[in-house]
Amino acid sequence: MRRKVIAGNWKMNMLPNEAIRFIEELVPLVKDTKNEVILCVPYTDLFYALLTAQNTNIKIGAQNMHFEESGAYTGEVSGKMLKSIHVEYVMIGHSERRQYFNETDETVNKKIKAAFQYGLKPIVCVGETLEQREAGKTEEIITKQTELALKGLTEEQVKNTIIAYEPIWAIGTGKTATKEDANNSIKAIRNKIVEIYGQMVADEVIIQYGGSVKSTNAKELFEMSDIDGGLVGGASLKAEEFSKIVKFEK
Repeated sequence: MRRKVIAGNWKMNMLPNEAIRFIEELVPLVKDTKNEVILCVPYTDLFYALLTAQNTNIKIGAQNMHFEESGAYTGEVSGKMLKSIHVEYVMIGHSERRQYFNETDETVNKKIKAAFQYGLKPIVCVGETLEQREAGKTEEIITKQTELALKGLTEEQVKNTIIAYEPIWAIGTGKTATKEDANNSIKAIRNKIVEIYGQMVADEVIIQYGGSVKSTNAKELFEMSDIDGGLVGGASLKAEEFSKIVKFEK
């Protein structure tokens, strides 16, 4: 039985003092959950979030990283740097990174390999645009993104990769894929992993849904056969709302 993983993506929000206050508020709300709780925070919040979340069940992740260890990459942060302060997770290939910062399937793949090199656990984002969806290309797009993201990884690495299916048209729009559509897309991703790595590996891979997830729709989404939790955007900025998503079974 795969575990449920609920990750919050704060995007470019929260100052360090706000991050500390948020985590202090969240800790008692989620301390009894059996689900895995992750907060992916801006670089400036990482150190404070890690300190505040110490000795709790809340894990801390970064929102991006460079694939090189060091060098002339002004403004970038490496996997080695993240690991040095004990970051556990890192998001890779979010659609906003692809759209605004020229992230490609190739750089996503390089970053995943670098994440594993430094003992980080990647949360890899895939998803289609509205135009691609309306053209009936959803499965083609997301399975190709998955295949290219995982290229050259070992079976063990794939098992330890979290994939977040985020239809781009649903991010921050209030629109959500129906639970059946989301589940079918995630099944297609899992079937692609079966094709490349086999059923045993695919059965272990955590695949989340993201795209306007909130407390009112989390339960129906997360109870579908192939949806293993969520990558939550705006709703992860309010502790009480995020805790309700984490505890969706209640």
